[in-house]
Amino acid sequence: MTLPPESARAPDASTRLSLERTVLAFERTMLSWVRTATTLISFGFSIQQFFRMARAGAAERSQLVGPDEFGLAMILTGLSALLLAALKHRSDIKTLKLQHPEQDTYPAIPRSRAAILAALIAVLGMLALFSMVF
Repeated sequence: MTLPPESARAPDASTRLSLERTVLAFERTMLSWVRTATTLISFGFSIQQFFRMARAGAAERSQLVGPDEFGLAMILTGLSALLLAALKHRSDIKTLKLQHPEQDTYPAIPRSRAAILAALIAVLGMLALFSMVF
């Protein structure tokens, strides 16, 4: 007995589940990067604000790297990490979509909610950056 070509190409349940697990692993990794970037951005902003309030009325000291520069560097590091993670996440999802094209047998890979959250955090990071610079 010969199998029809479409059933020969149809992945079994374990293949579909492994695809779903892989997508979820990519999402968890992206969320981890979002958490790291959020921490860097908020910590950099907090350091700058804390020292601005602490030295209110005090004379300015010239330092090579002061709290303003350090906070700015942390925000830029957080935004850079978020950008690199988003590019990697996008590349991974694109590769997965090419390896497993949407068919009747494979589920569609949904739009990444972690990438949407990363975009929102990037906007907040840019606002923090602009508030520090201006």
